[in-house]
Amino acid sequence: MRQFWLDTILHKPWFVILLMLVVVLSLGSGAQFLKFNGDYKVFFEEDNPQRVAFETMQATFSKNESANILVVPKQKSIFNPKTLKLITDITEDAWQTPLSTRVDSVTNFQHTWAEQDDMIVEQLIYDADDIDQRVVERVKQVALSEPNLKDRLVDEQGRVALIAITLNMPDGDKTEATAKVVNSIRELTDKYRQIYPDHEFFHTGIVFMNAAFEHEAKTDAATLVPLMFGVIILVLWILLRSFVGTFATLLVVILSIVASMGVGGWTGFDLTTATVNVPTLVMTLAVADSVHVIASLLYELKKGSSKLQAIEASMQLNLKPIFITSATTAIGFLTLNFSDVPALADLGTLTAIGVMIAFVLSVTLLPSLLVIMPIKVKPQTTTQSDSFVRVGEWVIAHHKRILPFSLIIAVAAIGASTLNKINDVPVEYFHKSAEFKIAADTQRDLLSGMTTVDFGIFTDLDSGINQPKVLKQIHEFSLWLKSLPEVDHVASITDIFLRLNMNMHGDDPSYYRLPENQELAAQFLLLYEMSLPFNLDLNNQLNIDKSGTRISVTMQNLGSKEVTEFEQQAYQWIAQNAPDLRMTAGSQNLMFAHIGEANMNSLLNGTLLALVLISLILVFALGSWRMGGISLIPNLLPAGIGFGIWGIYSGEINMGLSVVLSMALGIIVDDTVHFLSKYQYARQQGNTAEDAVRYAFRSVGKALWITTVVLTLGFAVLTLSSFALNSDMGLLTGIIIVVALAVDFLFLPAFLLVFDKHTPSGDVIHEKTHSAL
Repeated sequence: MRQFWLDTILHKPWFVILLMLVVVLSLGSGAQFLKFNGDYKVFFEEDNPQRVAFETMQATFSKNESANILVVPKQKSIFNPKTLKLITDITEDAWQTPLSTRVDSVTNFQHTWAEQDDMIVEQLIYDADDIDQRVVERVKQVALSEPNLKDRLVDEQGRVALIAITLNMPDGDKTEATAKVVNSIRELTDKYRQIYPDHEFFHTGIVFMNAAFEHEAKTDAATLVPLMFGVIILVLWILLRSFVGTFATLLVVILSIVASMGVGGWTGFDLTTATVNVPTLVMTLAVADSVHVIASLLYELKKGSSKLQAIEASMQLNLKPIFITSATTAIGFLTLNFSDVPALADLGTLTAIGVMIAFVLSVTLLPSLLVIMPIKVKPQTTTQSDSFVRVGEWVIAHHKRILPFSLIIAVAAIGASTLNKINDVPVEYFHKSAEFKIAADTQRDLLSGMTTVDFGIFTDLDSGINQPKVLKQIHEFSLWLKSLPEVDHVASITDIFLRLNMNMHGDDPSYYRLPENQELAAQFLLLYEMSLPFNLDLNNQLNIDKSGTRISVTMQNLGSKEVTEFEQQAYQWIAQNAPDLRMTAGSQNLMFAHIGEANMNSLLNGTLLALVLISLILVFALGSWRMGGISLIPNLLPAGIGFGIWGIYSGEINMGLSVVLSMALGIIVDDTVHFLSKYQYARQQGNTAEDAVRYAFRSVGKALWITTVVLTLGFAVLTLSSFALNSDMGLLTGIIIVVALAVDFLFLPAFLLVFDKHTPSGDVIHEKTHSAL
């Protein structure tokens, strides 16, 4: 079968080329069905507990996905006729936002007060054209004393005002709806920016964060992939110094990407902020396969072989190692299917498909192209000037020092990996120059953070919320929440009951307390609700039968660990102080907070399985239990050292970094397998360990160097992303790839020279020379 494959490539190259082109174009045509899905829910399974809790909360009360407009006057005070008119007008116009169900601001707040025996319910400003200093002072007095306004819609110093637009976003893919909402709000603020140049406008809220996710993904796809092509062309041209090799590699890369994305389209995958990286990953891995074939070809040509002899020797030498590295890399990516994050599982599956497509093209299309294209290489009679031979000689001469020194560094670095902590802050995913990050930071600095957690408190009794005991428990819980240093604002129904009770007693401050019987509380609430305008009712805080209420907490921009700890503290408080109440917690921030830790745990299980599978593949592929066992050490050390370096550099593991372990495991196998396969081949020819190390450096050293440079620069391109999930992943993966080369150039040969003193046939599974290696 192998000879038939080689004969077909060598003697029928045009047939192979046309066949591969037909296959690739057939697969690639599926790319037309790809669509982008920017919904943040692509990171969560439908049965994810936090997603279920959040969606149940939305269904029980009302959807509260928001888009916020932050108005910041340059004079640093909103309490003036001009700014209040602006806020009033923009609040009114914001009702025209597509899918909007509610608009809240300081100017349309439904204020209540007593007038003799009546309770008046009226928004703070009705007529934007009739705002004088008396109105300004009244609005200021209410805004800075009302719990439902202060630190939520206006800061305590009156420097900024927030207009909160609540939206009824569709279930499923929100990409189109998000675009309509975002464009409408931006057009609105652009209009007012022209009229009020002395005011700044910022956009925050979950809908704008969703839009920012989509924008970053599309920007990366439009800029990083073309840049990667440029990097590959430059690096290959410099390192290979072969136009034919560079051109053939690029063609393999392009066709691998086309076929991979086409398969994604045919099988129903969506483009997301994760899967948009598939082309970049496939690109770097396809280059690695091609470089080994071309480097071996050039090596044979320099020895004086004819082109066909060189191609045949290169394919015989590299077929099995390339297959092993492709298979193990695919397994590494497939372990992402253990992830609790669907988008990351899709990334793993599509990249694994792309890796195997790249393998097929590198052993069919690539050699066929090399057969028909002219290649000129001057034969060399000596290899003494080969820098990689000199590296090998240095390692052989100093291996007894290199081994303990490298072990000390490895142990220290792996120890530093314990400094890493899982921590996700969605706002921090974006670069400081990103529009959304600037807006979020402005809101954090002037008003509040963007981390929100909603608590649903349930009595399971009709009108149970009106019971004095329940109101007291809810109020005490709200006060406890407000006392926490990380909490910026708490929206609780009890604040409304406090105000209503005072209003119904002639605005006597001594009655700013909760109603003392259930019937009175129910009457106050009914009277208030009947006086509220349409779409400004209490459905966002109370369920239909008044058996439950939602408490909304706004906090500083916390990390995932801090958010989950806050949630647990809240559950403990309820269990200790209000055990008769049932509480649930749900929000987008809670969803992201929980998924990080769960994702890491599930990926660790997947990585353990990958290790077992990769170990078995290496044992049987190398034909030796001993070589298979030895290979595990240089395959594991780079990841441990890389995460140790990251522990010193950053110490925070976000969702993007959680996939690096699974991803890098497959990639770094490439170096080890190619080095060991060449070493083992030389040993099986009767060479000593020293001569086998020399042969490995001479035959594969340059190829490993080139693939490392290309892969590192490939992932370095990701570090240019302004989206932290991509940039951090690119940086850490690049670090691990560089460490992998150092391990295989220094530690591995030193280890082999010390511990591989047996005769080559001592533990060989199949008693024969593996000529394919």
